[in-house]
Amino acid sequence: MEVFDIKEVLFSILGALIGMIVGYFIRKNIGEGKINNAEELAKKIIEDAKKNAESYKREAILEAKDEIHKLRTEAERENRERRNEVQRLERRVIKKEESVDRKLDSIEKKEETIAKKIKQLEEKEATINSLHEQQLKELEKLSGLTSEEAKTILLDGVKREISHETAVMIKEMEQQAKLEAEKNAKEIITMAIQRCAADHVAETTVTVVSLPNDEMKGRIIGREGRNIRTLETLTGIDLIIDDTPEAVVLSGFDPIRREIARIALEKLIVDGRIHPARIEEMVDKAKKEVENIIKEEGEQAAFETGIHNLHPEIIKLLGRLRYRTSYGQNVLKHSIEVSHLAGLMASELGADVRLAKRAGLLHDLGKAVDHEVEGPHVDIGVDLARKYRESKEVVHAIAAHHGDIEPTTIEAVLVQAADAISAARPGARRETLEAYIKRLEKLEEIANSIRGVDKSYAIQAGREIRILVKPDEVDESQTVHTAREIVKKIESELDYPGQIKVNVIRETRAIEYAK
Repeated sequence: MEVFDIKEVLFSILGALIGMIVGYFIRKNIGEGKINNAEELAKKIIEDAKKNAESYKREAILEAKDEIHKLRTEAERENRERRNEVQRLERRVIKKEESVDRKLDSIEKKEETIAKKIKQLEEKEATINSLHEQQLKELEKLSGLTSEEAKTILLDGVKREISHETAVMIKEMEQQAKLEAEKNAKEIITMAIQRCAADHVAETTVTVVSLPNDEMKGRIIGREGRNIRTLETLTGIDLIIDDTPEAVVLSGFDPIRREIARIALEKLIVDGRIHPARIEEMVDKAKKEVENIIKEEGEQAAFETGIHNLHPEIIKLLGRLRYRTSYGQNVLKHSIEVSHLAGLMASELGADVRLAKRAGLLHDLGKAVDHEVEGPHVDIGVDLARKYRESKEVVHAIAAHHGDIEPTTIEAVLVQAADAISAARPGARRETLEAYIKRLEKLEEIANSIRGVDKSYAIQAGREIRILVKPDEVDESQTVHTAREIVKKIESELDYPGQIKVNVIRETRAIEYAK
């Protein structure tokens, strides 16, 4: 059993060895076959790869050759185009060079021609100069004048011609300006006058006080005239007691004093007690009452014209103008009217209405104290306006309203015009016969002092002067200069209200006698 088992084990081991050997040879044969197959497959793959590579190589070479061919063709085409463009540019440059050469040749020919002409002109100029000198010498011999004298004569002739043409142009321009401006100016001024109506009646230098009976005259005179002397001393007014029934005349050039005397006398007449102490008391009351009236009148004037923020002292000065007259015209009413007129014209022209009205109201402020302060009322008014801090524009308008200085603002011009309009209204002003006659005589004297004037006549109460000139000394064109000269002299030497029309007349008469 054990032997059998060993045999079996030996046979098993032998079988295993044989199996292993057989397996080895079998695996070896199989592996070699696979290797051979793999080698063959690899060789085949390599050969296929080589074939594919050769094919790809040939295709790449063909593609590269095509691309090179295309690039070469494109380069050749571009080269041909560039060569063509270069050839065109060369042809153009050649043409331009040929054109420039032709132009240079032409310029050279023209320069030669111009040089010849310049030479010819220089020769002609020399000839002309010599001929001109010969002619001048001959003309000087024939005329007996030197060239300087001839120039002087020619210049005088030219000056006369220019003077004539200037006068004609001035006349034409004046006519044109009048045609364009006269209508509008008349409309504005007429409208302003129509919209502003003021009183023109003013008090004279005397005041009449009515008495209840003639016995009151004796009481006013008093014992040995003490009452009347006291009243005259305190008021500075002369009392004229004459045969006029039931009336006493107060005479004085100061209207404020005259008003104080009138109020005091009326109070004394009503009271009935007339003696020096009572007179003094009533005069003091009358002064206070007049001061209140002056203040109220100033405030009323400012209210009527719509002017605010006036200094209290200016309001008092305006109130004093209530008792001030100029050529018979009440100055306060005149100032109010000037304020309204200036404001209306300023509104029409688009100027500063408030400034124009303020300057118009204050333009105659100096007349309130011109009897107390020396100097023209214009200068006094300017000083007062500056003192009470009025604006520069208002001060300028006051200074320029009589033409003492040249107005530089439209409001100053409007105040000047409004002042002339208010003063020139019919009945607005009155003056003494003596002053009136002197003004007319002075007006004719100024006109007669101008060269070439034959006769002059002041007409329309001095609003117009007609001047007859000598026709052999003043020609048509010089009449304009003559009129301007007379106007300037009137403005500088004569004081007058409103404006004066200067009418220059030139008349030629031919007189013959039949025998």
